[in-house]
Order: sequence, then structure tokens, then C-alpha cells
Amino acid sequence: MKRFRHAIAAMAIAVMASCSAPRQVSVTTAPSAASSKPVSTGDAYTDYIANYSDMAVRQMEKYGIPASITLAQGILESDAGRSSLAVSCNNHFGIKCHSDWTGRTMRKDDDAKNECFRCYSSASESFEDHSLFLVNGSRYSSLFTLGRTDYKGWARGLKAAGYATSPTYADKLIELVERYGLDRYDTRSSAGRAAVQEQRAVLEVNECRCVVLRQGETLQDIAAEYGIRPAMLRRYNDADRRFTPPAGVNIFLEKKKTRSARDARTHTVKADDSLWSVSQQYGIRLESLIRRNAIGKDNPLKVGMVLLLR
Repeated sequence: MKRFRHAIAAMAIAVMASCSAPRQVSVTTAPSAASSKPVSTGDAYTDYIANYSDMAVRQMEKYGIPASITLAQGILESDAGRSSLAVSCNNHFGIKCHSDWTGRTMRKDDDAKNECFRCYSSASESFEDHSLFLVNGSRYSSLFTLGRTDYKGWARGLKAAGYATSPTYADKLIELVERYGLDRYDTRSSAGRAAVQEQRAVLEVNECRCVVLRQGETLQDIAAEYGIRPAMLRRYNDADRRFTPPAGVNIFLEKKKTRSARDARTHTVKADDSLWSVSQQYGIRLESLIRRNAIGKDNPLKVGMVLLLR
């Protein structure tokens, strides 16, 4: 799907007025977005920490692996989410197939030619498998006798157990922890990430899963919560890096459809509507909406105009 740039960042959007009301398909209990989470800074490492620190903390609470070590390994092994394994396979930790892996794979030169690496459906699945890889690996068992604030012991123990062949692997992990203050996450709890626990409904609009963006949240917050790469979430929602969606809009967790549901064939434009807001309201790709109506993506809509949705 092509990316479209938006000149509509200052708009106020009328939301959830669809002819076909969204259907609630599931409810997950999740912390509200952490307002203290850093915004995009242009530094890939800082952005990686912002996106995945909560995920690392949840893994720490579940399995006892220091969040600082999980984050440092993720940064180092995936080049802060930019490696081919992370981009193509959501593999953030360089975990190879081994004999027990039955999922999707990717071949890549590493210590040897054409080695087999695991592929995951999401970043969160990669973080979970990393934890299980350490928990179930007998050679890593001694690490779990260390305290979760002993990041130096964990870093050296991973190197000694053979997680990586680089002789400076432990030093690199320790350097990352100390440079970015990752050890602050080792004393954090999920309760400490947010003052209030709220229920977030996962809705279904036009047979596509979505959530409603809360006040103060960003696309990066949603991406981190649901283990979706930020770039992919922006594609799903026809949003470039410079566009900040307003609170109250649908944010889709998967690719939108090329046309609307059967019970929503047209939309009559209201004040403050835009092509983007209509595409989000009905779960239609912006490209398809523009093509179906033969209008430019930046053309202003007029109140009372009737847009074809399918």
C-alpha cells in the first residue's frame, strides 16, 4: 500500500459515527499509555527503548530476567530494530532455529553461511520466545540465581554460557545498560508504569481489528502495547512520521480493506471530515477511497458531498 502524506495535522475529527457501529471483539486489561515515555527523538536506540521498555518489564515480572538485559540484548542483536531479521521476521534477539523450531524461518549468513533463524508474527512473540529460550536452556540456569538488578552478572553469564561468540559481548551489553540507564527498568513494575489500570476494548470495524486512541497516546504507544513495528502500524493507518492522529480516532492493528462493509456504501461529508478521517471511520485504505472517488488526497471536502465507500 502506498504511503500518503497528510497536510491535515490540525484537524478535529468527528469519529465513530459510522453507519455500521464497531463491534467489540475482545477486551484486554492494559495500562494506560505512559505519558512519561519519550517521544521520537531521531535516535534509533532511544526510540527502541521507548517502544519496548514496557515489554521488557513485563517479561522481567513473568520470568525474572532483568529488563535492562532484555533491552540491551534487543538493541545489540537487532541493531535497535533495524536489522533484516527484526524487520522481516520480528526476530529481535538473533535466536536461531535449533531442532525444536517448527515455525517460519529465514536464512542468513552469521557464524556460518546460510544459517536458519526463527521468524515471529510480532515483536512481543519474539520477546516471549527470548525469555523461554533462556528459562528452558540448561546452560543459562545459573543466571536465574542472580538478582534481577545484577545486570553485570547477567551480561557476563550470557557470554560465558555461549549466547554470542563475540569476545566483547558482555562489555557491549554493560555499556548499553549504563549509557542509556537501562537499569532503571529493573526496579520498575507494571503497576508503576501507570497510575490507573484501564480496560481497552479491541473493536472490529469492517472486519479489521482496531482500538481507539486515548488522550496523550501516540502511534508508538499503540505499537509497543500490541507488539507491532511502528512503521507497519503507520502503514496500516496511512500515517507518515510527521502526522500525529488526534485522540478518539480508530487505530487499526492490521491492514484496512479496499472497500467498506455492505451496510455502509456511502458517506455524507460533515464539518471537519477529511479523507483520512473517513478512511479511519470505515476501515478503508486511503488509497482506495481516493481512487474510488477520483479526487486528490489533499482536496478539501465540502459539507454534503457524498463519498463512495464501495
